[in-house]
Amino acid sequence: MTHFPLSNAQQRSPRVRLNGSVAAAVMAEGGHKARAKLQFISITGGLLQLTHELSAGDFVEIAFHTRSGAIRGMAEMLQPARKYQSACMQPFRFIALDDDDHRKLRMALDCALDRSFLDPVSEELQTPSGF
Repeated sequence: MTHFPLSNAQQRSPRVRLNGSVAAAVMAEGGHKARAKLQFISITGGLLQLTHELSAGDFVEIAFHTRSGAIRGMAEMLQPARKYQSACMQPFRFIALDDDDHRKLRMALDCALDRSFLDPVSEELQTPSGF
């Protein structure tokens, strides 16, 4: 069965910062393939670093590996967030994930969020001044 992730305008899904440490394969309509690096990922989408931007609204297949296993899903490319001379940062939102891929993504995100919560030297969590 296929899972169709829905975003909730009231509450943003937790994001995991990957800083390009996870490679992703992107296949656009017409068979165009691109390599990318995941910068952020959430249960509803993420941010890719690409060498060339894709058109906003393009439907693509995105595949990447996590400790929970390989994940493959259909996504819609959104408007590029930042453009550089040699790359661009472009967000995407998942529009369809197989139930098994959704489970693996949820497990990988939960594990990463738990690790950052428990890691005292995490960039995400710093002790507030005065403690």
